[in-house]
Amino acid sequence: MNTYISVKLQRQIRDRFANCCAYCRTAEALTVTTFEFEHITPRSAGGETVLENLCLSCPSCNRYKAQRQQASDPNTEEVVSLFHPQFQVWSEHFAWSEERTEIIGLTPVG
Repeated sequence: MNTYISVKLQRQIRDRFANCCAYCRTAEALTVTTFEFEHITPRSAGGETVLENLCLSCPSCNRYKAQRQQASDPNTEEVVSLFHPQFQVWSEHFAWSEERTEIIGLTPVG
């Protein structure tokens, strides 16, 4: 099912995330694909098509997250909410490895 997102709202999302994936921070211009507008809280779970619930996502991150809103922390096995790119700060939950080739989680959310 396709949801209409106005051109104005698409521009706001692109500006908010500087044309980068909200999850992996990859710049769209460095890829050979078009990034997607993703519902952070899925529509199937009542998520609305509003700025606060949308982000820009590369296809890989969007498929990996899919409909999930929570995941099990591999260290504690506690169920935690996934990163919300509109309300949480990426650098508080993630960092780059020294080689800058891998994203490292800093918190259970990350």
